[in-house]
This record gives sequence, structure tokens and C-alpha cells, in this order.
Amino acid sequence: MATRRVRVPAADDLFRRTSDGAAPAASAGEAKARPVHAVPEPDDAQTGKKRSSGRVRHDEKMTVYITSGELLDLEHARLSLRAKHGIAVDRGRLVREALAIVLADLEEYEGDSALVHRLGE
Repeated sequence: MATRRVRVPAADDLFRRTSDGAAPAASAGEAKARPVHAVPEPDDAQTGKKRSSGRVRHDEKMTVYITSGELLDLEHARLSLRAKHGIAVDRGRLVREALAIVLADLEEYEGDSALVHRLGE
């Protein structure tokens, strides 16, 4: 007796962008990779400010080891943002935003930046 296979939709079919009215791709080979933004990003070219990548698909990965105290501080900050400000973010987004702030400060103030002062201690 032959087994009948049921076609299950691929992740691209389930999580495709629907706001632009685009039809789903005919096959996985035709699908184009593009970032999906949860909220529109401001035009940073006009403001000159560095921004984190936000909620997009990230192609690069970096592992950072932190202490349990630093992890608790990160979680406390994440929960505080949610409870006090209504901003729900994951730890990765929080770290990317903090990194963007520190790098923008370094670019603007160079030797007088907070990063230079802290690393020079």
C-alpha cells in the first residue's frame, strides 16, 4: 500500500510579507531574500545618525560571553523597558541598539567618547 504524502507549506509561504500585496512565490527557488521591517525606519542618511539594524533577518552571527550578573542586568533592562515604557524587545535587539548608541558616540566624540573613557580605565 502506497503512502500518501501531504504537502506542508514551507516557512517562506507561512511568513511571507503581506503588506505590499505581493503574491507568494511560485517556488522556493524564485523567492528573493529581503529584509522584513516591523516598523518603518527613519531616513538615517538625512539625520546622519547611526541606527541598529532593528528587526530584520540577520546574516551574521557573533557570540559574546557575559557574566551571570551582566545577563541579569540585561534581562532587568529588557523587562523594565516593557513594564515602564511599553517597549517589548528581545535581548538581541537590546544589545544591537546599545551597540549602535556606543558606536555613534565614538564616531561623534572620538577620544572624548564614553567608550574610550571606560576602556582606558
